[in-house]
Amino acid sequence: MSRIAGKRVALLLGGNGSEREVSLATGEAMREALLRLGAELRVVDTASPALFELGQWRPELAVLAVHGAAGEDGRLQGYLDILGIPYTGSGVLGSALAMDKLRSKQIFASNGLATPRWVESTTISGMEPPFMPCVAKAANEGSSVGVHIVRSREDWAQSAELDGRSILIEEFIEGREFTVAVMDGRLLGVLEITTASGRYDYEAKYQRSDNVYTVLSPEHPRDGEMVRRMGELGLKGYAALGLRGVARVDLLLDERGPWLLEANTLPGMTASSLVPKIAASIGWDFDRLVEEIALAARFDG
Repeated sequence: MSRIAGKRVALLLGGNGSEREVSLATGEAMREALLRLGAELRVVDTASPALFELGQWRPELAVLAVHGAAGEDGRLQGYLDILGIPYTGSGVLGSALAMDKLRSKQIFASNGLATPRWVESTTISGMEPPFMPCVAKAANEGSSVGVHIVRSREDWAQSAELDGRSILIEEFIEGREFTVAVMDGRLLGVLEITTASGRYDYEAKYQRSDNVYTVLSPEHPRDGEMVRRMGELGLKGYAALGLRGVARVDLLLDERGPWLLEANTLPGMTASSLVPKIAASIGWDFDRLVEEIALAARFDG
């Protein structure tokens, strides 16, 4: 019997943000797992009035599957704190800091953690690129929404669609892509991502099937040092932002060493998602991963 069998669990998904469809896919996968685990489950779309009925049902815990600003910027976490309902993932402050890529980078840099050079702006039009090549992206989106790789004047002009928003303009690092999975301060593993397009963008994440994912083994003579370096930086980034529960930390590696990009406090749980791939490498099937995530639920009273 699972450790959450019979527990009243609210699964929060959907929302009204730009990542709604990804959230619904994550939510469906987690719904099936929670039912297999024997939870007394209630599914709540946070874009519906049912969200404000949670206080009446009084679930024993809430499993969060809402991606993007609708669920990861601290507001949903604050609501659950007020209700006194334990929830999965990071608390209000950690969620807000990780969702804001500008604040994340400031914290990384202030802690001496390597992160690509950057500037912030609210406009691209009429501005010269501070670096070339560079990456221009919305500072408060996830799933690579609103990301522009700028290699030319034409690319820079196209990125002007971000005008009026909080924009992060970051030095482009030409290198290998990695992600680190962390659970309550414990390193679960390190995974390398190789894409045909050369960048793990929205299309690569959700619309392509030719990506190659390689979970690195700490016992392998060649991989062991890579796991140590990437894992150490990922754990430091996780700690600097004050995260908890499961999180994914993204990094790049070039000839100068590893670079810390950002953290995701509610990582995807779809068939193509990265944390389940890493969890499988340590012997956790999807149900075990969901169970561990649920058991780590807590609130800030």
